[in-house]
Amino acid sequence: MKTLIAYSSKTGNTKKIGESILKAFPNGEFKDIDDIDNFDYDLIVVGGWIDKGTLDKKSFNFVKGINEKRVAYFFTLGAFPDSEHANNCIENINKLFLDNKNIILGNFHCQGAIDPKLISWMAKLPSEHPHSPNKERIKRWREASKHPNEKDLKEAYNYFKNL
Repeated sequence: MKTLIAYSSKTGNTKKIGESILKAFPNGEFKDIDDIDNFDYDLIVVGGWIDKGTLDKKSFNFVKGINEKRVAYFFTLGAFPDSEHANNCIENINKLFLDNKNIILGNFHCQGAIDPKLISWMAKLPSEHPHSPNKERIKRWREASKHPNEKDLKEAYNYFKNL
């Protein structure tokens, strides 16, 4: 089976997960989304990071070009993986793939360290802003900074190995 693992990564989190997934597909190709010029694959696995409740712009636009393919996806996000936000992201990404009549075989997600520039920006927000720092949010930022960890990498590999 000709498999592509395509990714977009801003801080390296998503690329790390993709490299772990590649081990589950010994003959798979692993490429940055910018380096892909065709969709001639039996399975396309797309990885991206979350921005405003869905895939980052580069991944989003890439997925919009995939039609009637067998696909799977993975993503990293700063929120907790079992959060309502993560579940909403899954719904949004599923819809994106399904709008083009793709067959989704599965998905994986885990927490990832948040871009320090984004944290710096949010740290300066006024307290009434929905993304301003508070105890709970700062705790989540600290936890996110520890991911993806070895456990996340192993879980990604195992998920796709058993797909």
